[in-house]
Amino acid sequence: MRNRLIPGTFGLVRPMSLLGDAVLHAPCESVTDFGPPLERLVEDMYATMYAAQGVGLAANQVGVGLKVLVYDCPDDEDVRHLGHIVNPRLVEADGLVMRGPEGCLSLPGLEAGTERFDRAVVEGVRLDGSPVRVEGTGFFARCLQHECDHLEGTVYPDRLTGRRRARLLRAARRAPWAAARTQDPPG
Repeated sequence: MRNRLIPGTFGLVRPMSLLGDAVLHAPCESVTDFGPPLERLVEDMYATMYAAQGVGLAANQVGVGLKVLVYDCPDDEDVRHLGHIVNPRLVEADGLVMRGPEGCLSLPGLEAGTERFDRAVVEGVRLDGSPVRVEGTGFFARCLQHECDHLEGTVYPDRLTGRRRARLLRAARRAPWAAARTQDPPG
């Protein structure tokens, strides 16, 4: 029997910010107000991440420009990592640089080979303000770096160059979600 609830159980699924939305391309603000609104945001972020079948989510991906991320991500040994970090800082990224497929809930259905370090350490605080330090390797390290990038206003296509970048941006322009956005009435 579980002794705690699954994160996101009482959260609301929020609309996803998509590539091109201004909130994704601006650095987020540090959280200064720790209380029920922040708890609600984290709960909603989990619900949104699970509904979209993702492994990580940054607050600006649900339209909130605050430094908050959640994750439920395996590493390369299939060990599950579940948590949240408020005001995260990527303090270490080292080891081998690996190019691997990377996707993003803000670019649904697309992915591209993106270079990331295979080890990352992120420090920040929990909802109650207590310090947290999270170390990840392999796929989980990729997830941590990806979500920290989001909070700095960087999306993974910004890390691509040449043909890989051009191919991904062309696919993004042609994606059904991009076409639907250009047909939305203004206002």
